[in-house]
Amino acid sequence: MKRTIITSVLLAIVVILAGCSGGSAPDAGAGEPIKIIAAHNQTSTENPYHDGLLKFKEVAEEESDGRITVEVHAGTIGTAESELVEKLVIGAADVVLVSQGFMTQTGIPEFDFFALPYLFDSYEHWERVVDGPVGADIAEMVNEKSNNDFKMLGYWSAGARHYYGKKPLEEMSDLNGMTIRTQASGVVADFWQQTGAIPTSVAWGELYQALQQNVVDASENAYPYFVQQNHHTTRNGQYITETAHDYTTRFLLANGERFDKYPEDIQQILLEASEASVEAEREALMAQEEEYKEIALEAGAEVNQIDTQPFKEIAAPIQDGLAEELDMEETLEEVRSLE
Repeated sequence: MKRTIITSVLLAIVVILAGCSGGSAPDAGAGEPIKIIAAHNQTSTENPYHDGLLKFKEVAEEESDGRITVEVHAGTIGTAESELVEKLVIGAADVVLVSQGFMTQTGIPEFDFFALPYLFDSYEHWERVVDGPVGADIAEMVNEKSNNDFKMLGYWSAGARHYYGKKPLEEMSDLNGMTIRTQASGVVADFWQQTGAIPTSVAWGELYQALQQNVVDASENAYPYFVQQNHHTTRNGQYITETAHDYTTRFLLANGERFDKYPEDIQQILLEASEASVEAEREALMAQEEEYKEIALEAGAEVNQIDTQPFKEIAAPIQDGLAEELDMEETLEEVRSLE
């Protein structure tokens, strides 16, 4: 019931803002360059998101011979994804980056599919899915279900998420009774509960203290994100076990209605810029994962491996259940066939 209310309120806000905007795409033949506002919610420019949008800017401006200008924002027009999506709808932003967690709240529950633990078993598997027919079908579905409010320009990654906590995991039973900061509801929480852990909500900005002061026993995230926050130096964050339970997906979106109003050659340039941004962001992410793992090791953190098969056995029926709920059984089978 609570989720339904949140969804309804958010959709109402979007509808009201869209009705007030009356925005439309600039006329490329009027002599003025088309200005594109591209934004992510991270305040640091030292992250793969920013690298990706800078590549988008570079290609769009060069290929258009100045007919397009791109202004890249790093958290300066919104640090919450809800702000970015609202700005996308009303025309205050043209290209934004968002996660599946927020997009599910906009009334498209199929985004939850990408939150399933162990849906992908490697980066290569993830790329085969998002860059192939499955990714194309989901992009089309998102466009249709949003009534062209959202046009998928590309799939980005936020890294492979791993466990880190007060002790290393040698086997899954080591999680019994441990509090772990993660999503406190939905398929992610269900998964961690079944491993024996206790999912707990802690704001990202408060997690360093929560780990240091023994408020939570553990957390999970990708190397660039938790190492940048020095979580690996806390009393409950120095033991990293590479569970790789989630190869995360992020979505580069445009407003489809405005995009369709651009001349065809401008549309093509923006698609080329999007493709280049996807490649640049993924390359930056992979480089940072290695870099920040080394930083953690040099700071005294310990990293170990674990047999992930027991985790995958827990995840499989959770995947089946959500796929059935979303009427995405065929999609799940296709994902599995690409392993």
